Amino acid sequence: MSNEGDIFVRPLIQRKRDGKALTRAEWSRLISAYAAGEVPDYQMAALLMAVLLKGLEEAELGALTDAMSASGSSLAFGPGVPPRVDKHSTGGVGDKVSLVLAPLVASVGVSVPMVSGRGLVHTGGTLDKLEAIPGFRVNLSLDEARRQVEAIGVAMLGQTEEIAPADRKLYALRDATGTVDAIPLIAASIMSKKLAEDLSGLVLDIKCGSGAFLPELEQDMELAQTMIRLGEERGCPTVALITAMDRPLGHACGNALETEEAMAALRGEGPADLMEVTYALGVEMLVLAGTARSRREARTTLEEAIASGRAADRFRALVAAQGGNPAVVDDPAVLPQAPLARVYEAPRAGTVWRIEPRRIGEAVAALGGARHEVDDDVDPSVGFVITVKPGDLVRRGEPVATVYARDERGAAAGRAALDEAIRVGDGDGPEPLPLVSHRVTATSVEKLG
Repeated sequence: MSNEGDIFVRPLIQRKRDGKALTRAEWSRLISAYAAGEVPDYQMAALLMAVLLKGLEEAELGALTDAMSASGSSLAFGPGVPPRVDKHSTGGVGDKVSLVLAPLVASVGVSVPMVSGRGLVHTGGTLDKLEAIPGFRVNLSLDEARRQVEAIGVAMLGQTEEIAPADRKLYALRDATGTVDAIPLIAASIMSKKLAEDLSGLVLDIKCGSGAFLPELEQDMELAQTMIRLGEERGCPTVALITAMDRPLGHACGNALETEEAMAALRGEGPADLMEVTYALGVEMLVLAGTARSRREARTTLEEAIASGRAADRFRALVAAQGGNPAVVDDPAVLPQAPLARVYEAPRAGTVWRIEPRRIGEAVAALGGARHEVDDDVDPSVGFVITVKPGDLVRRGEPVATVYARDERGAAAGRAALDEAIRVGDGDGPEPLPLVSHRVTATSVEKLG
């Protein structure tokens, strides 16, 4: 970097270190220069740490979000495309909602251009689940995604070099410098990508509980309200639901296993908790799009799309459009299969008190099914299917889960993880979090559960 550039960046770091604000023009110049390789990582890392410690003022947050979004291109749909609504989840264990929700909502007339991410450590990623489908291609260009949404109403893709490239570079640096969990940086990162999708509305699924990225409700509320403000101020109506991640969602944990469960859900055979969260988010998407006059009407419309097979048909079309094998909807054998499956039995009689999602997610990673680093390879076949939920009564020796592993060593490690994650006790255990506890908008917080 030139001396002139160094002189420009150094005072910005010092000012933010001292808790003072940078101007919109300074954020714009800084992010543009960083994306172009004109600001070294060590300087940007110092600034990120200052943001983590000192925060961002409201105007700064908006300026940073806009600068990152402007660093790339957008989908920019024409006037003839139906309302476009996306959903973003903060991530969890067993969270395969997107695979059900995107085709479901698209099947009832709302376009869904969904830009998703990959899993890291204990949280799963939508792209990894999609790539468990043989041939499925997530690396679509913006032109390809735009044409596909116009043709079939849905595309599911990863963040390309075209979408907020400054955010891609900044996220990698945040991961390396321990600044990922700064709420202003999380909000700016997510919204810079979503605003590049040319959306009519956005629904946020903010996970709460021990398996969530931000476990505490207070943090989740702050993140939800921050992102809602960013969306609303930029003409993208935004709503958030706070949903439970104090236990895995559904039964399956692991990419191919979760994809199989999502296919069952599209056929009307999904676990009750997965369907409840999916319907709750879908209702908000239809209401934001203006295609339903009430939440009751939206729920009925979504349930009918599942029952009639329209949602499953739309996923078949999506898979075919992106190079995958559409037979996956009806034939789980299309998906990668783990060499070993070992049943896990309840160690004692009693009530299931808890199923610790973070431990399960970490165990999936240890089996080879998730990443410790962004570039790690993933074995899509491994993971767990856990058939009990907190509050269930079990008998000693009753099958309650299955470990899917590469070899006996992995199976043993999976069993040990289940020993730690599943707790069975006498009497009633701790009360689990409501599946959907709060609805947050620009003007209100409504307690639901």
